[in-house]
Amino acid sequence: MSVVEKRSVTIRGHRTSYSLEKPFHDDLVAMAAIRKLTLAALVAEIDETRPRDTNLSSALRLHVLAWAKRGAGNT
Repeated sequence: MSVVEKRSVTIRGHRTSYSLEKPFHDDLVAMAAIRKLTLAALVAEIDETRPRDTNLSSALRLHVLAWAKRGAGNT
């Protein structure tokens, strides 16, 4: 099982952090590359659309899961 790693990113002018296992982070990086976005831009996009009662780390994991279920790359 992958260890959870804490990472920091600047979105909309402020620093925030999230904690993800390496496979989730790797997929986020891949998603950003496919869409020609920076990782920060992708995280900001996910942050903007997440329900306010969902923490950012959970929202990122759910986004990766949905992407994988759609066929990874069919964004």
